[in-house]
Amino acid sequence: MKFTEEHEWLREEDGVMVVGITTHAAEQLGDVVFIELPEEGTTVSKDDEVVVIESVKAASDILAPVDGEIVEVNSALADNPGAVNDDPQGEAWFFKMSVSDASQLDEFMDEPAYQKFIA
Repeated sequence: MKFTEEHEWLREEDGVMVVGITTHAAEQLGDVVFIELPEEGTTVSKDDEVVVIESVKAASDILAPVDGEIVEVNSALADNPGAVNDDPQGEAWFFKMSVSDASQLDEFMDEPAYQKFIA
């Protein structure tokens, strides 16, 4: 698993990257009440806004961590956005994407580095 400074995680699964937010980010947001996910088939560039997440505290944009194409979204989150608070690094992933440039993954942190980053 890789982590970004924007508190996203990426996990490779069957040749695609699964993307979500970290437990730390979910705790900072508070109770999530709404999530707007991207359309499957959308081509994105690193740092494009791809997900809107609203909590009782704030609204935030989730950025594309790398260049690629959205190949699947976790549509269950539309009906149950609070799942992000329950299992942010598991079942409450946001989207899966194919990666155009794998070298972009080299800049991300592993879990020990991320834990140090948020400490």
